[in-house]
This record gives sequence, C-alpha cells and structure tokens, in this order.
Amino acid sequence: MVDVEVCSASFAELSAETAYRIWQLRTAVFVVEQACAYQELDGRDLEPGTRHLWVPDGENVMAYLRVLVESDTVARVGRVCVAAPGRSRGLARRLVLAAHAQLGQRVVVLDAQSYLAVWYEGLGYEVAGPEFVEDGIPHVPMRRTP
Repeated sequence: MVDVEVCSASFAELSAETAYRIWQLRTAVFVVEQACAYQELDGRDLEPGTRHLWVPDGENVMAYLRVLVESDTVARVGRVCVAAPGRSRGLARRLVLAAHAQLGQRVVVLDAQSYLAVWYEGLGYEVAGPEFVEDGIPHVPMRRTP
C-alpha cells in the first residue's frame, strides 16, 4: 500500500484554496473526463458531519473522497476520485481505508460505478441491490458492515 499523507477536514476547516483544488479535481474527473453534465456541487459538502479526505500533491489535490453522515450508525462514501497522474498507485484504496478508520463501527454505504464493484469488494463491500443508471453511468449500491 502506498505510504502517503491523507488529510481530513470538515468544510469549515478547509482553506479556500484546498476547497477550490478539491472541486477542481472532482469536476475534472466526474464532469469533464466522464462527460457527465450534472450538479457536482450538491450542497452536501457543507453539512456539519461531512468529512473531506484527500491526498495533497504540492499545491494540488491528487486524490479525494467525501464521507457523509446518513444516520447515527451509517455513513456514505462518495466522490472517490484520483487525478490521472496518480492512478494505479493505490491512492483511492488508501483514502477508503483512512475513511474506514475514521468511521469505526459504522456501516458504510456507497454507490459504485458498476465496473468498480469488484474493486470495492476487495475492501469489504458487498453488492446491496440491483444495478441502476445515474447520470448516464451504470452504478451498483454497496454496503460494508464492520
């Protein structure tokens, strides 16, 4: 596994520059690269329980994920992305494991792009429902119970 710095912050703790770099990466991956026009900034980044985890690379953000509080016992991982130059280096895996460490005994759910379901299974997730299409991309709901 890659030994990298993983940063974690609430929205209020993010500097303006870090927030900008995070949204720049998310937009580059989900909107531009995947050619998916959707409302990427959905308001959930601002929620008090939301945690932002990222791998810095100088002034930039190389990899990112967001953790949302769904209830007292369930959290949602989403917006998992890695900049093209950082792919295949284990950065996404490192972020997901860091999120698991922060979440402790909470159940973790996510909606994986279908082609990544096997990758998430390797991190302890199981498919939790039928495949569905969101913003033109096939997804599958997944769940991890510690």
